[in-house]
Amino acid sequence: MSAGFRILARARKVSEQDVKNFAAIPVANISDSMARMSAGGARLRPLHRGGKLAGAAITVKSRPGDNLMVHKALDLAEPGDIVVVDAGGDLSNAIIGELMVAHAIRRGLGGIVINGAVRDLDAIQAGSFPVFAAGVTHRGPYKDGPGEINVPIAIDGMVIAPGDLVVGDNDGLLCVAYEDIATVYAAAKAKNDAEADQMAAIQAGSNDRGWVDAALKRLGCAQPAQAEPRHG
Repeated sequence: MSAGFRILARARKVSEQDVKNFAAIPVANISDSMARMSAGGARLRPLHRGGKLAGAAITVKSRPGDNLMVHKALDLAEPGDIVVVDAGGDLSNAIIGELMVAHAIRRGLGGIVINGAVRDLDAIQAGSFPVFAAGVTHRGPYKDGPGEINVPIAIDGMVIAPGDLVVGDNDGLLCVAYEDIATVYAAAKAKNDAEADQMAAIQAGSNDRGWVDAALKRLGCAQPAQAEPRHG
């Protein structure tokens, strides 16, 4: 088995309950709970009609412009899985299109992420099946390999290992490492609950804004003195 052209078994994956838990939390709140240090890059955008992407990753590293191993990954993936493809970010050739999306839907997958281009945009945009990609082109792919399945990949510095949790919404894409699931979920849920309370306070007109002036004072920002009220 040679590095660069191989298919490996996935040793572990996040649970269905983990996926369900994280699907209920905005990606921004998950990101804040990870010290804002993980992101799939601003180029990866949702192209489908709408809806959350969440599931366990089956990873693919493909040669730019080639989708042979992506086809194989679609056949290997389990229901609910997210096929995450690092195609080098190249936008010259589409890695997937309408037919591959239809195959993924038929197999019950949870979504597809392409660090590269897709085509058949009208069909993808008309559907609710989650598809994230870096761009669009009409030029089709090659099917010669090489490539690897179920190896660690990196997209814009964000490492994704097979079985990690991948979540995405209109703010972008994020990976939560398998071993960090419990810790990140506890922090993200607390963040989400706190924001819900803050929104309720904003709506009620009781939101405390004192932290702004406290932060400015702590940071040494000069502010004009408050004018004394005038007396007639």
